[in-house]
Order: sequence, then structure tokens, then C-alpha cells
Amino acid sequence: MLSSLDTSSLVFAIAIVAILSLMLGMALDGLMQDDGFGPFGNMIVITAGFFLGIFAANRWGIRFGALEIAVATGLGGAFLALLLLSLAKAGIERAMRS
Repeated sequence: MLSSLDTSSLVFAIAIVAILSLMLGMALDGLMQDDGFGPFGNMIVITAGFFLGIFAANRWGIRFGALEIAVATGLGGAFLALLLLSLAKAGIERAMRS
């Protein structure tokens, strides 16, 4: 799906996802506080996870016929990336305290 987009469409998609990720990152920063990465760190993790989730699904042979399925896959990748990195950060901080 991502490889079939032209340059302007890909830049537009990245911009839209980044803007929405910044808003979500700000909200999650208020919820996660010290466990998160700050608003911009959360934005980077969410944006990267979104596109990596879609890329991974395409790599495994899943083709998206509808945009809604691609967005749901991207959101799943975004939240999975944020979950895994937050757990890794919490584990590292816990190990350093001991």
C-alpha cells in the first residue's frame, strides 16, 4: 500500500499522521507522565509504529482493499510500538533503581 503511493501522497499521509500523532502524544503525555516519552517522543513513536505496522502487514502479504483496514492496522502497530517501548523504558528504569 505504501509503495504504491506517489511522493506527494506519501508526504501528505506522513504529515496527517504526524499531526494526529502529536495531538494523541500530548494527551498520552498527560496520562503517562514519567512513563511516557514526552509529547514529541510519543508522537515519533506513534508515527513510526503506524507506518511500520502497515509496512509489516504488507511484507507478510496482507493487502488492504479498504482504507479503514489499513488505518486499523496502522493504529494497532502504533499502540503496540508505544506499549513495547514504554514497557522497555519502565524495565530499564526499574533495573537501574535496584
